[in-house]
Amino acid sequence: MTVQSDVLRHRDIAVIGMSCRLPGAPSIEEFWDLLCSGRSAVDRQPDGGWRAVIDGKGESDAAFFGMSPRQAAAVDPQQRLMLELGWEALENARIRPADLKGSDTGVFVGLTADDYATLLRRSGTPISGHTATGLNRSLTANRLSYLLGLRGPSFTVDSAQSSSLVAVHLACESLLRGESAVAVVGGVSLILAEESTAAMARMGALSPDGRCFTFDARANGYVRGEGGVAMVLKPLIRAIEDGDQVHCVIRGCAVNNDGGGPSLTHPDREAQEALLRRAYERAGVSPEHVDYVELHGTGTKAGDPVEAAALGAVLGAARGCDNPLAVGSVKTNVGHLEGAAGITGLLKAVLCVREGVLAPSLNFRTPNPDIRLDELNLRVQTELQPWPGDGTGRPRVAGVSSFGMGGTNAHLILEQAPVAAEETAVTDAGVGSVRVVPVVVSGRSTAALRAYAGRLREVCVGVSDGSGLVDVGWSLVSSRSVFEHRAVVFGGGVAEVVAGLDAVVSGAVVSGAVTSGSGSGVGSVVVGSVVSGVAGGGRVVFVFPGQGWQWVGMGA
Repeated sequence: MTVQSDVLRHRDIAVIGMSCRLPGAPSIEEFWDLLCSGRSAVDRQPDGGWRAVIDGKGESDAAFFGMSPRQAAAVDPQQRLMLELGWEALENARIRPADLKGSDTGVFVGLTADDYATLLRRSGTPISGHTATGLNRSLTANRLSYLLGLRGPSFTVDSAQSSSLVAVHLACESLLRGESAVAVVGGVSLILAEESTAAMARMGALSPDGRCFTFDARANGYVRGEGGVAMVLKPLIRAIEDGDQVHCVIRGCAVNNDGGGPSLTHPDREAQEALLRRAYERAGVSPEHVDYVELHGTGTKAGDPVEAAALGAVLGAARGCDNPLAVGSVKTNVGHLEGAAGITGLLKAVLCVREGVLAPSLNFRTPNPDIRLDELNLRVQTELQPWPGDGTGRPRVAGVSSFGMGGTNAHLILEQAPVAAEETAVTDAGVGSVRVVPVVVSGRSTAALRAYAGRLREVCVGVSDGSGLVDVGWSLVSSRSVFEHRAVVFGGGVAEVVAGLDAVVSGAVVSGAVTSGSGSGVGSVVVGSVVSGVAGGGRVVFVFPGQGWQWVGMGA
């Protein structure tokens, strides 16, 4: 990808990889679908309370990360979730995790809950040699650094509900200082013990209706959510040089505290205004160019009016009265993820900017009487619509806010990724000579292999024959780790590859077998065939094809 140099600024940070595990959305694609369709993942739980939860939060492939069952049982599921999200985000960035060993890659994780420690103490589980590392929140970042052999900064951030957006801020600063070459940043939060919910309820923070009524007259608290998000960041100039896919650009960010506000947990308007002014001044972005703000937006009586007033004073006042600023909150979809809330809102904003679409904010009917939207020049985004102002030649710009109950505030500014200069496109005609595409699948166990083949099948169903299928095959060998249990599916088209993957998923392919599907013969392997087996001890084989007689799959 080539970009005009005059649009590149040395302080810009690129988002090049993303992963998530969110209520009703275990993947980035499913999260975007949830947002666009205006769905809520909040539901009544077996204990009678309202929450947005994820499936299988206590499950993980511990062996994949080198943990014994005993060790895994002692490790907070939040640590295990961060390992999975970090790995997936790197692969989404087309980076093989093993390739980062010894590099100045930083890990920054927002985390505030420790429900698992409460559960273990309540159950009387004996203290073991894994207890200290398994329950200490600081190890959530450190464990990923250890696993991948990363030498950059590595720490867990706890500033209450703003933790994960503050972690993003710190990651950006580390990249700009040259302290980190790449940064993995994330936020995780799992609801595992009723005590944490009871504490927030006693504080009066939770909605008895089980909904976040952001900026609405019915606002009476928030509903809890859980899950996690991870992103991979890199300086934009280097990302362009490396040919990375840039989902969005972070123009700048700022962090401050309410210090001396009305009370320890009451937000302060002057502090939030100061935060916004500092963020846009540092980023070099004019407030009137902001098209959308992803709110902290918890739906609390105290928080919403303060946030709206600050936004109106800084951003609303900078734009024409006929063009109110669109605002919304992902908390209306997946609840408040507390320590992971900021990066969840960031993920929504990144996707909206990348796709050029504003997703609806739910549960808004009548404006909160303490929020005079017209006077503040704000409007709640209640429907799916194309990005306002697209076609004007100006890049899309959005803001993201996150506030902690102790007064630590963060605001981040996003901009649309630079548009690549026109290049010769690779068309299906350009790959017409490729008769068969090898699709490599692997896992640390047979079960993992089959599960991965199933996920890959869903990806392949949505691609085109020709260049689309070649892209899948190339990505799997160039940016995915290859493990002991392997299968290679050969196909001249999507249908044949899908059939081969179905054979892997069903277990019809046995170790060391070459199973032929339907299709035209090519060399010694039939189109639609599958080669499967377990990697051996690294033996070397020399193949002498003679006068150029190679066969498909000879190197697989």
